[in-house]
Amino acid sequence: MSGFLAPRALLAGGPRGLTLATERALWHLGFTDVRIIDGAGDEGADILAVRDREQWVLQCKFSSRGAVDRTGVDDAERARSRYGADHAVVVTNTSLNATAEARRKALGGIGIKVDAWAGPTLEAIYAKMPERVPSKYELRPYQLEAAERIQQDLEDTNRALLVLATGLGKTVVGGEVIRRHLESHPDARILVVAHMKELVEQLEKALWRHLDKSVPTQVLTGDTRPTSFEGVTVATIDSVLGLVRTDWRPSLIMIDETHHVGETGMFAQLLDECQDARQFGVTATPWRGDKFDITSRFGQPSYSLGIAEGMADGYLAQVDYRMYVDNLDWDFVRHASEHGYSIKELNKALFLPQRDEEIVDEFRQAWREIRDPRAIVFCQTIEHAERMATLLAGADQSWRRASYLHSGLSRQQRQILLNAFRLGRVPIITCVDVFNEGVDVPDVNLIAFLRVTHSRRIFVQQLGRGLRLREGKESLKVLDFVTDVRRVAAGLDLKRTLAAIRGGDIEELSLPLSGGSQITFNDETAGTLLDYWIRDAADLETAADEVRLQFPTAIGLE
Repeated sequence: MSGFLAPRALLAGGPRGLTLATERALWHLGFTDVRIIDGAGDEGADILAVRDREQWVLQCKFSSRGAVDRTGVDDAERARSRYGADHAVVVTNTSLNATAEARRKALGGIGIKVDAWAGPTLEAIYAKMPERVPSKYELRPYQLEAAERIQQDLEDTNRALLVLATGLGKTVVGGEVIRRHLESHPDARILVVAHMKELVEQLEKALWRHLDKSVPTQVLTGDTRPTSFEGVTVATIDSVLGLVRTDWRPSLIMIDETHHVGETGMFAQLLDECQDARQFGVTATPWRGDKFDITSRFGQPSYSLGIAEGMADGYLAQVDYRMYVDNLDWDFVRHASEHGYSIKELNKALFLPQRDEEIVDEFRQAWREIRDPRAIVFCQTIEHAERMATLLAGADQSWRRASYLHSGLSRQQRQILLNAFRLGRVPIITCVDVFNEGVDVPDVNLIAFLRVTHSRRIFVQQLGRGLRLREGKESLKVLDFVTDVRRVAAGLDLKRTLAAIRGGDIEELSLPLSGGSQITFNDETAGTLLDYWIRDAADLETAADEVRLQFPTAIGLE
């Protein structure tokens, strides 16, 4: 037998390889959420997985020779108890010895079942699993069109660019392009590159959904170097540069989050080294702070679809977006037109501080309007995220398991928390920037922005996290407690784009938009004023803090 569950492949992969192979098998078996959490403090679980809203825990025991003992069974049982799992499995590339089987039997005698997936069982699982990961969904028409255009541009010019808003499936399209390339070039070497190790690991798993089970995949990072680079290699940019300088060459390169590609730097070096390869980039946010235009590297977008268009076409959730701007300093407003202000000065003077307790009251009201609510709260700093999680957990009984998620937590802690969030055991996550790139949380239907500094790229990424559709979810509620005039500009720009798609202009800021979406101000007087102020301020949404603005006299406030 060949394939990623074959005895030889598992033996070559070692302990880490067994865990990864098990994870890939779980996706083929129809699991909907699979997370590796192995390491110190894992409480006996190497993998947490969800299928049919039931929790599974799996303990992976590798052996280079001989059967494994009862330790694996004990670990699986301990994990079942710790994570409240419905199913426990011990997985091994060899077999269980007599003591392990006796322990399984003893547990079964008291009603505790621990399944065993040993070497022969894994071979049978591989033989029976479908060639591709099962999916409820076919590619959407725009995804098929995007893949076809990219394929055509690659054939014509060897370069292509995809711009799809977060939630519209840019990795889905990228995976389809790779699948088609392998279909016509079965022995091709494919390279997929990202700027972060965690993104690389997520990309490999996402691509499994598009690849036949016979296609090998591997990750190349500073911590992991595979023994083979056949099939699809997913790598961090700093790790793969050394590989291509040894004359290894792929025939197709996909750059994820292409906005990280600059005129110079490691991405530019890689693409120059492999200039004969077909190259395409995918991004939701093609804007860079240094003004470098990525189209000079990849050409004009082969296909582009933004948030507003995705919402209007029904491919993203409808949004009820409310901007809280009742904290304006009206004394400042009356005199603002007499002076020019930098955006940083304006934000500091215009918006009065809001108390977190007041925000919680508004959040509670929105929460009660949503069926089966699941929320992400974006905060200013790590300390603010931790403080808000504590405040929310103590403010309402249904929020008692509200938790914070940020870069200060270990990868294992983040995976355990996201698994609990997916199952509905954690109702609210407060965070800073963990959800900006690469994290899939389709269950969220309430987002709150708490006085965050505006960045167009981050705004699109964070909003897009909540716009992703799932079964039973049609809309997203957004509460934006504004302290940056650029955020107002972003909201108004989105509103006008939606209105234009609907086929008209907007005069009233409270009008509903196409498909049921609405973007409103909780204080319409303040909203009207801000709209009047910034309507003619060119490129305000992407302006730097130091840019100075001169506002007209506010009507009715002279």
